[in-house]
Parts: sequence; C-alpha cells; structure tokens
Amino acid sequence: MRITRLAPEVKKKETIDIDLTLLDPLIARYKGQKGNVIPLLQGVQDIYGYIPRPAFEKISQETGLELSEMFGVATFYSQFRLAPVGRHIIKVCHGTACHVQNANEITESLEDTLKVKDGETTGDRLFTLESVACLGCCSLAPVMMIGDQTYGKLTGNEAMKIVKNIRISESN
Repeated sequence: MRITRLAPEVKKKETIDIDLTLLDPLIARYKGQKGNVIPLLQGVQDIYGYIPRPAFEKISQETGLELSEMFGVATFYSQFRLAPVGRHIIKVCHGTACHVQNANEITESLEDTLKVKDGETTGDRLFTLESVACLGCCSLAPVMMIGDQTYGKLTGNEAMKIVKNIRISESN
C-alpha cells in the first residue's frame, strides 16, 4: 500500500523593511579582522534589536563570512535574537531557589496578563516574556528582571502590577 504524503503548509514570509545601510560602518570596522563574527552579530543586534535575515546576507556578501557559520554562532549563544523583541524584556528566574518559591506562578500570571506564552512578544512590541535558568539573586527568590531592574520576593499578583504600571507609564 502506498501512502500519499501531504505537502507541508508554507507560511508566507513576513517582510520587514530595514535600512541595511546602517550596517556599513559596522562592516567597515570589522571587515577582514580575525574573530569578527561575534562583534559583527552584536553590532547588528545593537542596531536593530535582533539580527534580521537580510543583515546576515549583507554581512556574508561584504565580508565573505559563511551564512552557516554566522547562523551557527547566533543560534548557539543565547544573547543573540533572530526575531524582534519587545522594548521591555521580562526575565523570570526558574533556577532552583525561584522554582521552589513558585516561579511558575509568576510566569503564568504574566502570560495571562500579557496574553503571550513564554518566549513570545506582545503584539504592541512592548514586552517579551522569557524564562531563564538563573538570575543570580537566589536570596530574593522568586525573582524577575525587566531591563536592568530586579524585582524580588514576588507573587504572581505583584508581577502583574509591575507590568501594568510599566504599560501605564509607557502610554503617558
């Protein structure tokens, strides 16, 4: 008996207009230098907030770096992002101390409040929610960070209020 395979549904690529000329000074600075992959990727991310596909292609064309090498580095290191993120990145610690102190409640409350799942960005691109392995603030467990600000000894309701206050201050 022969099985007919269904073709996978192909989603249309979202086209995002980005100004690739912003990369020219960065490429000029690192072109031809040994060990330039990470500084180039960090520079791209500093410019756009993430590393868009066209930036990889431009760097490859102008420096001779292989796309596979750059993608390998970008996907290996957690500091690099391949999709746009929110203005405020919320990191909820799920290390041992935070887990024991119910970090799941914080993540679940934020998912409900923001209407996103872990790792997603809100539609208005104001917030990105991320679970992380450890923030190094075990004595404050459970902990979340928003940008450089650390919030400790949280409950789900307190985390929700913090995010709502940021949203209010952003709308003013």
